[in-house]
Amino acid sequence: MDLTGLIPAEEWPLDQAALEALRKRGLRFALGGGLAFSAYSGRWRNTKDMDLYVLPSDREAAVEAITSVGFEDYYGQEAYDRSWIYRGFKAEDIIDVIWTMPNHRMEVDPLWLTLGEEVRMYGVNLRLLPAEELILAKLYVLQRDRSDWPDILNILMARAAQLDWERMLQRVDGDAFLLGGVMSVFRWLCPEKAQALPAWIWTRLGLTGLHVTSEKEDCQQRADLLDSRDWFGPDHGRK
Repeated sequence: MDLTGLIPAEEWPLDQAALEALRKRGLRFALGGGLAFSAYSGRWRNTKDMDLYVLPSDREAAVEAITSVGFEDYYGQEAYDRSWIYRGFKAEDIIDVIWTMPNHRMEVDPLWLTLGEEVRMYGVNLRLLPAEELILAKLYVLQRDRSDWPDILNILMARAAQLDWERMLQRVDGDAFLLGGVMSVFRWLCPEKAQALPAWIWTRLGLTGLHVTSEKEDCQQRADLLDSRDWFGPDHGRK
């Protein structure tokens, strides 16, 4: 898949220099954020920053790499929690180096950096965060002023049947009921897609009695009940 265009052309040389600096040091990384979301959901989301996931043991070397090509700590512009992320900026470009979750429930491990799909951007091959780990990275973002659950619902719409549910459930462990929360919304939103998933998944999530109504509403009709703006389903208008 080619993601060229999701990063503005004038910012790509800055990002490319940072990526080359990481690779020259032999550091592994995977793309997350809006780039991975676009690839896995089919919804095109332009982004002015780039999320790079790295191993915790590589975080200092990764920060040093992007600093070596002129990125500065964004902390002076806006304070942030440095315990899980480093935010570097250069001109209008921002690169986030991430090694754990904000709540520290999980850390990046080698599977985060190797199991995702490969994409191209401006002729460069790049690895995405796996869809499963992208879902888990977004699972805990359920705040008063921001929720990433709509992103998860879009990924499920496009990828639910292809996900490695066993690995995802092992990772989420004692928080399976939280994942069950967004899955409960998904089975209401897209009952036919939910029904196609194996029954054991619902049992592990603490959800039973999957019921598909006789109403002839499709996913999009139900999505409009939540928000009539364009937020759900594939972006048919993109090229």
